[in-house]
Amino acid sequence: MDESPRQNYTAAEKQAVFDNEFMPHMSSMYNFGYRLTLNSDDAQDLVQDTYLKAYRFIDSFQKGTNAKAWLFRIMKNSFINDYRKKRKEPNKVDYQEVEAYYNSEDVDRQITPDLRVDVLQGMLGDEISNALNALDVDFRTVIILCDLEGFKYEEMAKILDIPIGTVRSRLHRARNLLKEKLTEYARQMGYTS
Repeated sequence: MDESPRQNYTAAEKQAVFDNEFMPHMSSMYNFGYRLTLNSDDAQDLVQDTYLKAYRFIDSFQKGTNAKAWLFRIMKNSFINDYRKKRKEPNKVDYQEVEAYYNSEDVDRQITPDLRVDVLQGMLGDEISNALNALDVDFRTVIILCDLEGFKYEEMAKILDIPIGTVRSRLHRARNLLKEKLTEYARQMGYTS
């Protein structure tokens, strides 16, 4: 996973590194995965995949370095690889689901092609989360890494595998986009004149 020299951990050392360095970040990893996928099940799958890869490539982890950043990089790469793979696959149709729908009483109702939209519309009062989720994944990711997870620019550059200047400009743009999306809500809540 990394260009750093490989460690030769014993089985007991691997387990200790996994338990002490990786497991404390489980909640952060799930939150990041959920923000990337916008789906609880997909986020859990992404976390599981990340931890599997982390254990598999544990010898490339440098003990004493930022384990959270290392895990975030694995997750980000897994998400991108899965996204690319899914984009190349043809759309799949569950014919039993279609048949069940057309045989039901709900045939006249409007269907949203993206179920995430339905889920988000059902959430009340979560304007900030909705605005963040509406951002492009590149912008959403830098906001999450910097403002929610507290990573430094250098760590973000390594996680995202982009130059620090790109991190700064992307973060600036992401914050401006988020500000635009939340301006009306802030006005309604009396925060701006």
